[in-house]
Amino acid sequence: MVSSRSLGDLFDSFKREAFRLETLDEYSGSGNVDAFRQYVSGDPQPADYNADWVEEVRAATSVGKRIYRVHVLSRPLTPYLRFELGWGYRKNATAGEEFFILDTTGKANPLDGVGDFWLFDDEEAATMNYDTSGGFLGAKVLPPARAAEFVEHRNRALRHARPFVTWWEQYGEE
Repeated sequence: MVSSRSLGDLFDSFKREAFRLETLDEYSGSGNVDAFRQYVSGDPQPADYNADWVEEVRAATSVGKRIYRVHVLSRPLTPYLRFELGWGYRKNATAGEEFFILDTTGKANPLDGVGDFWLFDDEEAATMNYDTSGGFLGAKVLPPARAAEFVEHRNRALRHARPFVTWWEQYGEE
């Protein structure tokens, strides 16, 4: 059974925290396509880059909610990951979003086979579906009974991840 709630409903109703697991090297088909082109062209980041998301994060974090994510990746970074981490993560962090990197370079992925998802308040999860070019195909909100499975995935991801800032200082220029 699939929930009748949407991903938007989950964002509107979460009380404490929203966690995101990212597992792909490429999301360029999902949005910010023009910004990605600007990045690849060497243009400076526009001041209003990602403004809607930054405002949503700021609204949540200003009332004590936590929004955080782990990205599973390996080096060398794809051009898209350089863009996402260099422009996106650094910009979103100004609003209070937290980022962690689970770097699998030269080692086994502890989340092998786990796809992208959002987890809200440890109570509701939504899987994120993408095509091979990183184009977003939609989210599937799962029944609350499935949340425990995603809590375990989140906990495992965090056990193996490093804070983005320290990871970026070490590997961001590679």
